Amino acid sequence: EVQLVESGGGLVRTGGSLRLSCAASGFIFEDYAIGWFRQAPGKEREGVSGISISDSSTEYADSVKGRFTISSDNAKNTVYLQMDSLKPEDTAVYYCAAGSQGFIVGSLLSRNEYDYWGQGTQVTVSS
Repeated sequence: EVQLVESGGGLVRTGGSLRLSCAASGFIFEDYAIGWFRQAPGKEREGVSGISISDSSTEYADSVKGRFTISSDNAKNTVYLQMDSLKPEDTAVYYCAAGSQGFIVGSLLSRNEYDYWGQGTQVTVSS
């Protein structure tokens, strides 16, 4: 059974940092790409960052470039999202998702590329 479990969310002030974790199980980690998405109230879920586990290639949304860093620890089957210089507009529920690398044909920021989703973790940035 595929499982993705997010952790690390919380409440932080503007300019602060958080590190989200996505622990994966139930599939061959190196054969997948992992993406981070977020959804704020009343808005659509949007891609934040993605990483191809096999070659560590990454993508970032323009809104987070230079502030967020995605990385993976293959020994722990875990992907991290380091979020620095947080802004109130980063407030959202953050989800990680997994997609088979062999079937990904587009952007790692596209929801359509992912088959499995975690339950999400809340990130709130106060002004």
